[in-house]
Amino acid sequence: MRHASPQHENLHPKMKNELKTIRAMISIYCTAHHHSPQSLCNECEQLYDYATKRLMRCPFQADKPTCGNCTIHCYKHEMRDKIKNIMRYAGPRMIYRHPILAIYHLLDSKKKIPIVKSKK
Repeated sequence: MRHASPQHENLHPKMKNELKTIRAMISIYCTAHHHSPQSLCNECEQLYDYATKRLMRCPFQADKPTCGNCTIHCYKHEMRDKIKNIMRYAGPRMIYRHPILAIYHLLDSKKKIPIVKSKK
């Protein structure tokens, strides 16, 4: 498993938890579907890198809603379909494998969605 890059060190704790949650969900999916018990396969590693880049550019940052409740869809269509499949599979399993991350994610899903002002 890779360590956080220096640019991740300055992230708000909520954003760090989002990165951990994404990594955990992709890992659960990859282990079950691509039989990669120790690390992510190349396809899942690329998806994690893509998701990380999207998260780093999120206009909400510390106020970020869960992706399912977000008003902005920043993933390309193909990548969105992949991540949705992963979330559908890994989401229910998170409570058993990563209960603290799952509880934080559940609490975040109940928060009010912030409004992003457009730049003019």
